[in-house]
Amino acid sequence: MVDGGRGRAGDGPMDPTRLSLRKWLPMAGGWSLLLMPWVYAAAVSDHGPALRVLLVLDVLAYIAGYAAGLYYAMWSSRRVVVVVTVVGMAGLWAGMVVGLGAGGTDGGVLYTISFLLVTIMALLPKRVSAVVAVLVVAGAFVLYSVVFGAVDLGSVVGIVAMTMAMIGMFGLIRVNTELRVAREELARMAVTQERDRMARDLHDVLGHSLTTITVKAGLARRLLERGDDVRAADEVADVERLGRQALSDVRATISANRVASLAAELAGAREALRAAQIEADLPRAVDDVPAERQQVFAYVLREGVTNAIRHSGAGRVAVRLSPDSIEIVDDGVGAPTGTPAGNGLTGLAERVAAIGGWVDSGPGERGGWRLAATCPPAPAGAASTRTNDRAAR
Repeated sequence: MVDGGRGRAGDGPMDPTRLSLRKWLPMAGGWSLLLMPWVYAAAVSDHGPALRVLLVLDVLAYIAGYAAGLYYAMWSSRRVVVVVTVVGMAGLWAGMVVGLGAGGTDGGVLYTISFLLVTIMALLPKRVSAVVAVLVVAGAFVLYSVVFGAVDLGSVVGIVAMTMAMIGMFGLIRVNTELRVAREELARMAVTQERDRMARDLHDVLGHSLTTITVKAGLARRLLERGDDVRAADEVADVERLGRQALSDVRATISANRVASLAAELAGAREALRAAQIEADLPRAVDDVPAERQQVFAYVLREGVTNAIRHSGAGRVAVRLSPDSIEIVDDGVGAPTGTPAGNGLTGLAERVAAIGGWVDSGPGERGGWRLAATCPPAPAGAASTRTNDRAAR
């Protein structure tokens, strides 16, 4: 589609329709049918054959100026094209009036000035188009009076009605086009948001699951090297179970059906820390956390424990849970100052912000690393109902 709305910013000309040429021509051609009687009038006027041909060409050129010249001028947005189009159509209209008047034709031709007025309003800057239109109408009335006599009220009403009808229709088309563009933009935004959600959820799902699988696979290898086949088989069975669970989580994430459970994450964190031979200090239950916060806190717990296992080199991880916050602290090496936040922390910040909270991360007071999510105090009575999902120490 040719962009018909690329006029100068601010006060420049602007396409009132924003239509492609394929859609513009039928609409403009439909309005131009109102000028066809004057083609016939020019052809049967009292002029000689040569002048009749010129007068017919004049009317046809006026139609072409409106149907094609106006669109091209709106599309190009070049000042010289705008001026040539407006001046050219004004000259063609004046020639049509004079020619038809000299041929003894009825003076109803005045209403055809509406096509010139619409052209002026579409192409000229808003601050000058009204002034130019008034001057053109005044000049047209003078010319019409000289050729045909006094201007009758019916002609004035016809000019106003036709001009407003064309401008109103163009405006309606433009509004519909803007609505279509807005819908397309909303659709693009929805796709982007869904892509971001999927990337964030897959990071949360696979980051934790693959970390736990890696740790358990390493533990199974060490057990096999020591000849403890029974425990190694148990760990391998856990790896298989975790792999199936990760696959199920990925499928649920893609279909947007996965809901994280804080109690389940506590149990999973305990198992992952045990496999990594990290001491775990975890809360026993999640009953005090409001239901609307449990899912987000579950993601925070998963990210904090995953990072502690993968990066910290910690020997101990502690989790503190309250109705308004969750905190994960380890005694590892932490991260160098100025280390940028990864995708996981960025996704967490978005999740926590969605429930009105915020995320803090950085070195702990006694070394290691601290990750915390905090929400404003929950209203009285907003604590979550008790659930059968509990994590046992």
